Amino acid sequence: MAGNTLLFKSNYAVSGKIEPFYKGGKVQISHDEQYIFCTCGPRVNILQISTGKIVHSIEQDDQEDITSFSLSPDDEMLVTASRALLLKQWDWKQEKCTRSWRAIHNVPVASMAFDCTSTLLATGGCDGTIKLWDVVKQYCTHNLKGSSGVVHLVEFHPDISRLQLFSSSVDCGIRIWDLQTSKCICILESHYSAVTSLAFSPDGQILVSSGRDKICSVWDLKSNAVKKTVPVYETVEGVVLLPGKSDYSQMGVKNDSLHFVTAGSKGVLRVWDSSSAQCVFTQTLRDAQVLKTEDGDLDPRSLMHLLPMPQSNKLVTVTAEHNIIIHQMPDLAVQQQFVGYNDDILDVKFLGKDDTHIVVATNSSQLKVFELATNSCQILYGHTDTILSIDVFRKGSMFASCAKDKSLRLWKMDPESGRVHCVAQGSGHSNAVGSVACSRLRSTFLVSGSQDCTIKVWDLPDLLPDVGCEPLLITARLTEKVHDKDVNSVTISPNDKLLASGSQDRTAKLWSLADMSLLGVFRGHSRGIWCVQFSPVDQVLATASADGSIKIWSIQDFSCLKTFEGHDASVLNIIFVSRGTQVVSSGSDGLVKLWTIKTNECVKTLDAHLDKVWALHGSRKDDLIVTGSADSMITLWKDVTEVELAEEQAKQEDQVLKQQELSNLLHEKKYLKALGIAISLDQPHTALRVIREIRQQENGIQELEKTLLKLRQDQKESVLRYSVVWNTNSRSCLDAQAVLQVLLTHLSPEEILQYQGARTHLEGLIPYTERHMQRIGRLLQSSMFLDYMWQKMRITGGKDSVNLDEDDNVDEMDTSPQSIFMIDKRPGNVTDIQVCEQQQEDKEEDLEDSIEEEELLDEDESVSTSKSARVNGMKQNGVNPVEDGGQVSSEESEDEEDVVEINTKSLPTKSMDSGPSKTAKIR
Repeated sequence: MAGNTLLFKSNYAVSGKIEPFYKGGKVQISHDEQYIFCTCGPRVNILQISTGKIVHSIEQDDQEDITSFSLSPDDEMLVTASRALLLKQWDWKQEKCTRSWRAIHNVPVASMAFDCTSTLLATGGCDGTIKLWDVVKQYCTHNLKGSSGVVHLVEFHPDISRLQLFSSSVDCGIRIWDLQTSKCICILESHYSAVTSLAFSPDGQILVSSGRDKICSVWDLKSNAVKKTVPVYETVEGVVLLPGKSDYSQMGVKNDSLHFVTAGSKGVLRVWDSSSAQCVFTQTLRDAQVLKTEDGDLDPRSLMHLLPMPQSNKLVTVTAEHNIIIHQMPDLAVQQQFVGYNDDILDVKFLGKDDTHIVVATNSSQLKVFELATNSCQILYGHTDTILSIDVFRKGSMFASCAKDKSLRLWKMDPESGRVHCVAQGSGHSNAVGSVACSRLRSTFLVSGSQDCTIKVWDLPDLLPDVGCEPLLITARLTEKVHDKDVNSVTISPNDKLLASGSQDRTAKLWSLADMSLLGVFRGHSRGIWCVQFSPVDQVLATASADGSIKIWSIQDFSCLKTFEGHDASVLNIIFVSRGTQVVSSGSDGLVKLWTIKTNECVKTLDAHLDKVWALHGSRKDDLIVTGSADSMITLWKDVTEVELAEEQAKQEDQVLKQQELSNLLHEKKYLKALGIAISLDQPHTALRVIREIRQQENGIQELEKTLLKLRQDQKESVLRYSVVWNTNSRSCLDAQAVLQVLLTHLSPEEILQYQGARTHLEGLIPYTERHMQRIGRLLQSSMFLDYMWQKMRITGGKDSVNLDEDDNVDEMDTSPQSIFMIDKRPGNVTDIQVCEQQQEDKEEDLEDSIEEEELLDEDESVSTSKSARVNGMKQNGVNPVEDGGQVSSEESEDEEDVVEINTKSLPTKSMDSGPSKTAKIR
């Protein structure tokens, strides 16, 4: 495959995400027109309009869905209501809840609104009651009863002096409440369906209401009577009055009468003259077709909300597909688009000369083109059913899409403006088109695969229409039935000569593009094949199957060369990276895996999705990949292999330099800095080496105390953690205890307990410290027993008798050589007796040496030396060990510490024989 100098990829890191931030519900714009507030389950997300990024997210602690919210006119307070029947007041800029209280409603709050002073808050409940709250003094001021059913709309009159509240419920009437008397003073009855929106004139004398009964009513609030009923012939969800100061001649406004804008089920904005009840302007959507929807079905382009931005003279609409669109008046041109929820991501591809955009196919009839720098989106209309697949031409400025509407379309991006428009379309399949592939060398043809088991080859003209022109109709040059079941994937070889197809019938096939003749069949998968891909450099084909495996096939003899198994479910997509030496796969388990073909190894598993990862594509520079999942999330991954290697190399070089510096500091006896470097390297063994160097100095204890107390708190925490490890080893326990003595002596318990993990460390010190104390105690007992034996084994010579009761002090013992005379039943040799005495003294000296050697045993010895000092019995004159005698031994440590074992039967005793002289016997 590729040369050995090629650097294999080892890891990808997330460099960006496009996540859902709005899933339906209320939308509100801040009064400074900088932010959009919208609900997403238990959260209220705040979108910054200028950047298109979520800057704040207010989330309920109890994870209950937010049913309504309202932002105060001064943009300071945000109040939310959840299904837990709690009202919460937020400082949204700090993402902090400042107050929480129980809503008196017995059921969730359905609507909410502030008055113009940011003092009163009205909440409409599903129980038909309306409650008013003084958010400054924090108490409920009104409890308004009389509405029937859910109160889905509450609105204060803009003139605060009138102290009126308008509300609407399921009875289709608009109630006017007098807040001074807490009574309903009037019910405005004109609508025969739910009232969706209210708009007040600047002077507060006229009210325009919209409803789902396809009419708008203009009310005179002086007489509380209908002035005009305007039939709009669509379900209206929002109405906004046009301010009278600007020039709206482009929108058909020709007189000074009241005009208003409506948004509804037809998905376009329309301007109406209230005096004549005529529509004077209708917005047009480029590339948009009228969708065929059944009665009662919601058009995906239906507008659900209409919000004004009076300062910048803009209008904001929210579609049924959760897209937020900002229109600039007076021509109502689309200025910005934000996608709140993408639903299932079915395919995604890089787009643009430098991969500056991505085009996304979701579970809808619309294509979305995102600019990666700003997340701003273009929504492309054209298909009338769900788009299933996308493929991009080599230059990156054109791409093709196919959909369930049995058609495919060709799109082109304007390199200067970045706008995308449809330039060609074709149809001819008898079922949904599930896959499309573009030619690799030149933009001359397309290949499509359909659920009708056929493949079509489409030739493209040399000249394509310009922007604003009607799309060109193209027809298929070849049609071939290629599989027994759905064609899930088609791909074209890098030289534009071969075509591969993968099908639900568990086979992949290789075709000649010249005449669509079959060259071979790849058999081996036990379930349907989801994706096929040609290697960019080798004559191999990769297939991904629902059986959870990936196979690499030779296109010469159609044999299986490699099989990769690692996904727990279907493998949905694959791409080649690293010049064909590695493969990236995505599956139904939500995982993305990186494989090295030569070693059959899964190098890395990337986990950032919660559902099936349908979409996978790599950039032309081979440094980025993008994935899209059924969890509505698009993730951008960046190759960080070189970065990690550079960091690792820099880290190793830094460690080498620090090790050299550490040696120099130890040589210069700069222990504080040396210990700090050892801690920064996080090397306990090196730190132990520094501690030992300090303790070996002439004033080791004082120097150690001085060094440790100068450390920072985090460094002391590290030393304490190291001491726990050192204390488990008998070779380093003395150093650990020396460190602990300094820390426990000079630091209060409160200070030590503030250290991270201090309790755990101290608990780990106790058992090993007790063990060391027991070992030292046993060793001390053994040494005292040897002292006792030394005193009692003094043997006198000549005529002096052995007096075991005298000369008890070992310092006053006479150890000079003397003649020894012993009377025994058997004759003895004096010379032999002297030799035995000398051997006895040598063994006692060896015993003391071994005890001393145990304490000074060096840590760097690879094999511990086990010695035992034993007083062996002499057959004639020595001390004879007895099997049932007492035994004192030191406990054997983990590191095979020295063992001193002494067996005796009894203590030495005085003995007087009946002979003429005294006899001393040692047993």
